[in-house]
Amino acid sequence: MSAVDLTNHPGHLARRLQQAHHLLWNAMVSEEITSPQFAVLNAVAGEPGLDQRTVGERVGLDRSTVAEVISRLGRRGLLDKVRDPRDGRRFLLRLTGDGTRTHRRLAVRTARMNQVFLAPLSTDERTRFLELIRRVADAAERLRDPGDPAEPLLGRP
Repeated sequence: MSAVDLTNHPGHLARRLQQAHHLLWNAMVSEEITSPQFAVLNAVAGEPGLDQRTVGERVGLDRSTVAEVISRLGRRGLLDKVRDPRDGRRFLLRLTGDGTRTHRRLAVRTARMNQVFLAPLSTDERTRFLELIRRVADAAERLRDPGDPAEPLLGRP
């Protein structure tokens, strides 16, 4: 059996993109705050008072991962959890002063990193690339959601 050409396998290419993103993130954005942690900070900065479940949905993290990310950000003093006055079982999330400063600093660095990451593409290609990977990512999210049947996405009868 001959080797498979992985240059046409989306999963292989996605892994290579993720590796490149990770390297750039650590070099240009932060070695302390991960990309998923920044995504949570960003979601809470944009909508203070979100609950943990909603933050996870907004940034595409499963329940256990978002719980761990929120816990780490809380231990670092970047995020506060406040009990929801209308539902004592829920906690609402807000950035601390340090969280707000960290978010602002990392948002600028992230914008610079994205310019470097997408530099091989023209402006039109960047727009199209982001549209296409967003569409694939959205479809992949639906595969995880037990409320949506995966059969149509998998192409099975």
